Amino acid sequence: GTAPTPMARLQPDALNPGVRRREVFGWAMYDFANSGYTTVVLTAVFAAYFVGGVAGGAPWATFAWTATLAASSALVMLTMPALGAWADLRAAKKRALAVSTVGCVLCTAGLALVGPGDLWLAVAFVLLSNLFFSWGDALIAAFLPELARPASLGKVSGWGWSFGYLGGMLTLGLSLAWVLSAQARGETASQFVPVTMAITAVVYALAAITTFVLLRERAVPQPQAAAQGAGLGEMGAALSRLARTWRQARQFRDFNALLACGLAYQAGISVVIALAAVYAEQAMGFQQTETMMLIFLVNIAAAVGAFAWGHVQDRIGHRAALAATLVGWIVMVALAVAATGPALFWVAAVLAGLCMGSSQSAGRALTGALAPVAQRAEFFGLWTFATRLAAIVGPLTYGAVTWATAGNHRLAIGCTGVFFVIGLWLLMRVDVARGETAAQTADRLRAAPGAGGRGG
Repeated sequence: GTAPTPMARLQPDALNPGVRRREVFGWAMYDFANSGYTTVVLTAVFAAYFVGGVAGGAPWATFAWTATLAASSALVMLTMPALGAWADLRAAKKRALAVSTVGCVLCTAGLALVGPGDLWLAVAFVLLSNLFFSWGDALIAAFLPELARPASLGKVSGWGWSFGYLGGMLTLGLSLAWVLSAQARGETASQFVPVTMAITAVVYALAAITTFVLLRERAVPQPQAAAQGAGLGEMGAALSRLARTWRQARQFRDFNALLACGLAYQAGISVVIALAAVYAEQAMGFQQTETMMLIFLVNIAAAVGAFAWGHVQDRIGHRAALAATLVGWIVMVALAVAATGPALFWVAAVLAGLCMGSSQSAGRALTGALAPVAQRAEFFGLWTFATRLAAIVGPLTYGAVTWATAGNHRLAIGCTGVFFVIGLWLLMRVDVARGETAAQTADRLRAAPGAGGRGG
């Protein structure tokens, strides 16, 4: 007979009762759908086109790109708690996901209208498309506990990640094929980049249809939904809950150190995601096709790293695994700064890919280990808040350095290495055993008679 497929191995022990494998396939297809947006728009194609084409390579161009992404991340931080509260109270995750999907697809297609000099049009569509993308990314993740058993969250999540890499590479591959043919016809970036935006939007829309056909909404509306307003009331309640969770989390010193560590190293990763193509073209002199092939290779390396390192994590522990990847990031930055030709830079890019998925996976695993069972969703909310803040701090720092130094991208990427050094130093302050004990103690106190129930 044939070897069992990854999907076959998910059933029956990995999935909750009543969940069918095809539904998990539909859920994973959303990762397949939206990964093309981050790969093509934010990393491989539009970022460099924004700096070199739309803004004409002006000294402030990189800062304008990073400021746009920072503003979008700030909007996500302000709106996601309220959107999440609304979706939970009304059991409307799927409806909200549909709105965010349509919004991102339309705004990505809108980027096809952007030409040289259309700065504000580009800013508007990038800001909104990234906002809608981030909403959808958070909402699809909220379906995971409904599908997978607690002991299999990582396995099912990893299956979605694998589909995401495939989707990103498909969209980038189609875009690369178009760019190569366009260049053979003598077309310029202002002619072929808009078509890649349309390709990305179409792949996103078509792949997401599978999600909406197969994925079910299992949540039920909560009684208090009718008594609560849909606007500022829910936003205030959601932000108040986030603040309360933050005050409670401060009692957990090791989780607190992990949040600071995550803020630091995720800031560095955000730079790589948002500015890899910009650095390749501005500092290394790469052409558009070379940059796209570079990002394609990074995606392959990221897929290999995520799968292989997952097994290593189980053997050496999540803290040691995260520390090893942060050392890898520091080496990557040193190679990128030292590279004066393409060979060494390609090595740095492969190393970045290997570190990408593994470092993010290890951070999530540590968060789960240090969070009390009764507060896991809230603690993961704090982790998400920290990573969104990192997405503002990292790229904005890079953009500010390039603006202040008249476009010195080598110095900017060197400064990025500081984020990984700080992250590694903060990680050394995390005692996993002590943190796990604190989380277990909190759960025992909460479960004790007269402890006040779940509300705390």
